[in-house]
Amino acid sequence: QVQLVESGGGLVQAGGSLRLSCAASGRSFSNYDMGWFRQAPGKEREFVAALSWSSSTSYADSVKGRFTISRDNAKTTVYLQMNSLKPEDTAVYYCACGFGRGYDYWGQGTQVTVSS
Repeated sequence: QVQLVESGGGLVQAGGSLRLSCAASGRSFSNYDMGWFRQAPGKEREFVAALSWSSSTSYADSVKGRFTISRDNAKTTVYLQMNSLKPEDTAVYYCACGFGRGYDYWGQGTQVTVSS
């Protein structure tokens, strides 16, 4: 069982930045594939960014060049640095963890609101 706890959400003006954190439990964090997803009101959850255990990254087209996913294995934490935020980035952001076959564990989410 892996527990994920997100933090760092909040209210920011368009063009601003936020850094989300996701603290994970477990002794094998370096072997986890980690991802960030988001869900806006009235919309389905969508992929934002992923960082594999081998440090390969992928991003949704909508956030490429603005968001950066990273991890600190010593702190068992994954981050999402979000720059040049837009109102359409407003959503609940979820951290997820998996082991090579999708994502098995999810955090409770953190709200990000970008005002215009």
